[in-house]
Amino acid sequence: MKLHHYKINVEWTGNEGTGTSSYTAYTRDHIIKKDGKILLEASADPAFRGDSEKLNPEELLISAISSCHMLWYLHLCSDAGIVLTSYVDIPEGKMIQDNTGGGRFSKVVLNPMVNIQDKSLKAKAIELHDKAHELCFISQSCNFPITVQASFVNE
Repeated sequence: MKLHHYKINVEWTGNEGTGTSSYTAYTRDHIIKKDGKILLEASADPAFRGDSEKLNPEELLISAISSCHMLWYLHLCSDAGIVLTSYVDIPEGKMIQDNTGGGRFSKVVLNPMVNIQDKSLKAKAIELHDKAHELCFISQSCNFPITVQASFVNE
């Protein structure tokens, strides 16, 4: 067993002069950074007074699930001799907000669309999505259902 450690800097940048003196006195803007990597500007979902032009934590969560799945899938296809020429996913997440204002994700659906060179390997390529899901660090850390609805370019 190996232990991996991750550390990142998340810094609120939304103090408009009076801090959090009222719910409307500040923005939800923040930056996510790591030395030597690009800086990511983020905010809250617009439903929670966030900036619609910036990624929000909910979008970052579903993108992390999608990205992790994709990286495992690429690895597995490479090992299996399946040559992919493209991979695009448009993941979707559903979040339920309760009466206290809190909430949770109820599900995420990955919708990867891939192109494989050898169409005779399509069944194996579909099977590898299940294996990628089992190996994905992020999806295995979530407490809500994550499903994969894979499709192929030029089916």
